[in-house]
Amino acid sequence: MALEFSAQSKQHIDRLLTRYPNKQAALLPVLHVAQDQFGFLPDEVVELVAKTLDLPPAHVFGVVTFYTMFHRERSGRMELMVCTNVACMLRGAYDVLAKIETTLGVKAGESTPDGIFHVVEEECLAACANAPMMICGNQYFLDLTPEKVDGILLDLRKRWKERQAAMAAATPGGAERTMMGIGGDNRPPSERTDPGLPPRKPEQR
Repeated sequence: MALEFSAQSKQHIDRLLTRYPNKQAALLPVLHVAQDQFGFLPDEVVELVAKTLDLPPAHVFGVVTFYTMFHRERSGRMELMVCTNVACMLRGAYDVLAKIETTLGVKAGESTPDGIFHVVEEECLAACANAPMMICGNQYFLDLTPEKVDGILLDLRKRWKERQAAMAAATPGGAERTMMGIGGDNRPPSERTDPGLPPRKPEQR
């Protein structure tokens, strides 16, 4: 069966298309919709986005691989993007990153064993006036200090569990039927299956 967007995602995409002069201009937000639904952007999802927007798959692939906010492989459901560029570095970004790594027990580039968090060290997130900072989803955390980290992580974990419970209650078959971000498989990323995605074809060399 061909991969398809959910009815909710299709409605979201239709609304997005009304805000842009053409379909190509809506590519970035539509990629976010795709990543929200499927969790990451393998070839099958890239092709689905290209078909939806009448774009060449190569163009969509180029955009996906240019931006670090898009993922070709499955990672933790809540990505903590921590800026360590010059402005943030000078104001203690590495202390913040070290606190996050210590609290979660992982290093930058890794996911927590429960699959909830994935930590990424970013070059610049365009909020230098409020350095150091990080982004999780569409939320900015500004003027960070190591002392703020524990409270932020506890709140994010609580909100994720609340969304997961709400999605499980609203989705036929429970949380196991959802894919990413607000429910789904609780196993670590390396152990998860991907319902709705066909088997990944081997890379051509």
